[in-house]
Amino acid sequence: MSETAIPTQAALEATLREALAPETLVVLDESEAHAGHAGANGLGYGTHFRVRIGGAAFAGKSRVAQHRLVYDALQKFTDAGLHALAIEIQR
Repeated sequence: MSETAIPTQAALEATLREALAPETLVVLDESEAHAGHAGANGLGYGTHFRVRIGGAAFAGKSRVAQHRLVYDALQKFTDAGLHALAIEIQR
């Protein structure tokens, strides 16, 4: 992914699958609902995402540690314009 590429739902999903091998994963691009808000890029996609994820990688970890796994896996997208990430850990 180039540094100028806009993050996409499919790219986030593929990265999370590769990095964390989740048993459950849903990635939603909620950028359109945030048009005009801080961090919005004016395109209606690529800035605000919701991730619902669960699996063995999260077992026994604190909420902070679970979220850190997701943030670390998606760091390249944050660097490329991902502004907001809502994380829901599924059990």
